[in-house]
Amino acid sequence: MVSKDMLRYGTIRSCIRELFEYGKQRSLVVGKENVYDFSIGNPSVPAPEEVNRAIKSLIDELPSTAIHGYTSGPGSNETRTAIINNLNKRFGTDYKFTDLYLTAGAAAALTATFRALTIDDKTEFIAFAPFFTEYSCFATTAGAKLKVIPADIPAFQINFDLLEKSINKNTQGVIVNSPNNPSGVIYTEETIKKLAELLRKKSAEVGHPIFIISDEPYRELVYEGKVPFIPHYYSNTIICYSYSKSLSLPGERIGYVLVPSCVEDHDDVYNAIAGAGRSLGYVCAPSLMQLVIARCADVEPDIRPYIKNRDLLYNGLTEIGYKCAKPSGAFYLFMEAPNGDAQTFSDMAKQLDLLIVPGNDFGCSSYVRISYCVDHEMIKRSLPVFKKLMEKIRG
Repeated sequence: MVSKDMLRYGTIRSCIRELFEYGKQRSLVVGKENVYDFSIGNPSVPAPEEVNRAIKSLIDELPSTAIHGYTSGPGSNETRTAIINNLNKRFGTDYKFTDLYLTAGAAAALTATFRALTIDDKTEFIAFAPFFTEYSCFATTAGAKLKVIPADIPAFQINFDLLEKSINKNTQGVIVNSPNNPSGVIYTEETIKKLAELLRKKSAEVGHPIFIISDEPYRELVYEGKVPFIPHYYSNTIICYSYSKSLSLPGERIGYVLVPSCVEDHDDVYNAIAGAGRSLGYVCAPSLMQLVIARCADVEPDIRPYIKNRDLLYNGLTEIGYKCAKPSGAFYLFMEAPNGDAQTFSDMAKQLDLLIVPGNDFGCSSYVRISYCVDHEMIKRSLPVFKKLMEKIRG
């Protein structure tokens, strides 16, 4: 006998992983160069050389026990201090290393935060479509419910009328993901200010803080404009971060939760997150990667290849006649399905070995996600296939 919920999560892949696995199998049949796989957000830009040098030098300089042994549960003080110094320098804050809890990537940061803030089975979190598909899994397995605010098409900001109607006494947090996966859109400063104002008002009405859970794995991948640093606008903000995208380390699973000192009941919130990490079996984040981040906290990503890919793909698709939300960050493009049905359109693309993710699980059933952290030449080769697909749709 096993949990039916866990069995479902273990046997049914996400729509992203399903296409990714299909692409690997299909490549064995027709050749990798003939499969146009835009399914998964796996960084195509190599890790910065500083990261590679840090790994090599650590192995040469330190004994094995120092590299691979346990750290403190919240992470090593050295690493947390390096990260906090970087944040304080960049954002003009005065955070302490004790505000930081290191995790095995953003997924662990989010699951620990959801678990920490879930009071009972009536607890609700709110996400804005389009949203990262795993939020539903993370929230519901914490024992809470996920409410989804329909997308603000075509701007992909926030529908504030619907949000205000959705907040109630059970609302514990609102999830913000900017730059956004899957749209690549950045929430403007005006949007964040309006969100902060609304949440302050609603927190007073319901009699407890409503947290912003800021999911920020793409914070450093910004091409135009800037990403508002949300704690500057709203004190009850918890940041969940990952180095997977900024340092091209998705398989190393290293990130953190930041609980700024201005968060209401700071110590209880931080300790609850630490307790959630403990209950989920996260004893400490990977030790080697903690040491690497301690030396590379100030390293910035090379975003030029992503900009080059974005421009080629966006310009090529819009010239063909597709309608797309122009991404200002991350490495995803959200495109309207010309037939209005994302799943059918994705299935038609699949027949041409063009793998694009239907937006149904992102909360947008008329859009598809295209991940352009891929080889530049593959994008070039794919454009005639996108054109053929459009011609097929037009009949």
